[in-house]
Amino acid sequence: MAGHNKWSKIKHKKGAQDAKRSKIFGRIIKEITVAVKEGNSGDPEFNPRLRLAIANAKGANMPKDNIERAIKKALDSGSTALFQPTYEGYAPGGIAVFVECTTDNLNRTVASVRAIFNKRGGTLSTSGSVDYLFERKGVFLLKPEGKDPEELELELIDGGAEDLDIDEEAGVWTVTVAFEDFGAMQKKLEELGIEPQSATVERIPTTTTTVDLETARKVLALIEALEDDDDVQNVFHNLELTPELEAELMG
Repeated sequence: MAGHNKWSKIKHKKGAQDAKRSKIFGRIIKEITVAVKEGNSGDPEFNPRLRLAIANAKGANMPKDNIERAIKKALDSGSTALFQPTYEGYAPGGIAVFVECTTDNLNRTVASVRAIFNKRGGTLSTSGSVDYLFERKGVFLLKPEGKDPEELELELIDGGAEDLDIDEEAGVWTVTVAFEDFGAMQKKLEELGIEPQSATVERIPTTTTTVDLETARKVLALIEALEDDDDVQNVFHNLELTPELEAELMG
């Protein structure tokens, strides 16, 4: 999990997540909208994708009123249709980048994504050019307070956990499962009475690439520019965040 997740943790520690709270809420509202329309239901009991989107909204501390308004708006038959295109390309140094979007205007989105790649020294490529470099995995962030760590670890493994990354200082567990075990882990956490801070499907690089510090800065500048775009939901990459690079970023 050397690519996307490490960079997310670094940003979290630097406090960048709080500065982008409105953007985070905007992306979650899009998740809720797509879930309602795709499942043709505003009831999370009968709409698993909506249930997941609501759980992520709670994990991001989105007010209940905001969640309910988003569901109500999505149920409106006259509300704008949303599309979920993906884009693939390369950042400086040959770093693979996979971009997931949610948009009401495909022409605007592709133009914006292409402009960011071009401006930041990257190249927008064709579909399938970098997809094979990533595996889809379920990633759960937990704060399992009051649980025996050893017992919990065994339960999570029973639920399909492939990897456990425990940040003892923050009390946060990052649990990774195979894509096909996503539902099984959700069920296991419900049985354990644990509500995840977030539960997402991510694209984890099968191999990572190391570049020099100057190039890495350019890569991360491109990634941040993409993440700042309102139509972009997620950005995944295969940059190896070495200890030296992490130290530089945290400095």
